[in-house]
Amino acid sequence: MSTVRARVWRFTIEKGQAGAAAVQAVEIGQGPLPVSLATMVNINALACDLRKTVDQRVRDHEISLLLSYITGDQGNRPLGVESSALDSSAGHIQRFVSECTGLGVMTAASEALFDWKPGASGLSSFDVLPGKFFEDYAKTGVRPDLLYELAAGPVAGEARGRRRRAKQMFPAGKGTREQRKRLEELAKWSVDQGDHAYFMSWVWLGAGGVCVDIFLPDGSAALTGLKTGWIDVPGDAKPWRFRVPRPEPRSVAAMAQERGPMGDLPLTDFSGQGAASREVISHVRQVAEKAMDRAFNREQYTLGSLADVPVRGRWIRGDILGEARYEVLLGVLGERVEVNRRAQRERLATQTDDRLDAFLDGRRLAVVRPVDGPRPSWDRINTELLEET
Repeated sequence: MSTVRARVWRFTIEKGQAGAAAVQAVEIGQGPLPVSLATMVNINALACDLRKTVDQRVRDHEISLLLSYITGDQGNRPLGVESSALDSSAGHIQRFVSECTGLGVMTAASEALFDWKPGASGLSSFDVLPGKFFEDYAKTGVRPDLLYELAAGPVAGEARGRRRRAKQMFPAGKGTREQRKRLEELAKWSVDQGDHAYFMSWVWLGAGGVCVDIFLPDGSAALTGLKTGWIDVPGDAKPWRFRVPRPEPRSVAAMAQERGPMGDLPLTDFSGQGAASREVISHVRQVAEKAMDRAFNREQYTLGSLADVPVRGRWIRGDILGEARYEVLLGVLGERVEVNRRAQRERLATQTDDRLDAFLDGRRLAVVRPVDGPRPSWDRINTELLEET
């Protein structure tokens, strides 16, 4: 499995009368985190509005495009990107590849970083939550990208991907202006949502590979089980502190008017145990299941079965830029098959050249292989996915 260089920050939100007043961050340290290409493909294959009909041609093209620009390998080699090809591409292609990489790295690296327990899973994008829940998660304004379900409660994840042309992949100093602005916005969002748990990742792509800044707020459910054994360079203990601009009086008045006479009541509890949060998660899961039913019925080819559940899908080549380096099997299961996600991560983290880069999450299966070898048999895929250690 490939790795990315990660720099992790821990920060606190200082509150004032108008909400978030300041942010103080301290670097925990840097080091390599395992990232599976199969995990990256899996999460991007679901990065769409699941309430709509998913066009398989579009999905396959987008996955092929992502794999054409990204370079990685087995044996714990660093994840990379075709920098010259990316620079030669149109701006919207650069943004697409960067954002897809950011989304995939956020999920893959965070699972390893937090050591999330079996059963945790990424849910729908905030932008496509069912309309009835907009009253809980705000109709407009800033929202993170994804909602994760953890044992400790829901955690919002914000992913950013940016092309970096400097020789040094991590920006020097205490973070960039863009990172500070986004942290300010997320801090306000969290406070307005009853201190909703969240974290932010910021992926950099360049000639030096793929690196990621991860910002973790103190007290977040995401920090439960945080692993630090991967750190090989301790962080700078000097804190990075900046003030959060106070909202303009007109904005405060508009917010109060929007909330109406109920504005003084406490906001919905999104600390992880609120009934509204559980209802959101339950409803989105139902939407996802229906989307998987439609996807399963559209697939023409049956690949085999996992735990006696049929799997349909196809192989997709990453050959947009010419000769392909990778091929990915995208499969949909007829029903959910739960696997030990922790054991799956441990298997991937200790992966050698003779092991598959395969990832199964509920009903979506992804297997990535280099094209310079034979395709794995279904028996091999079945065996490696269902083994517990």
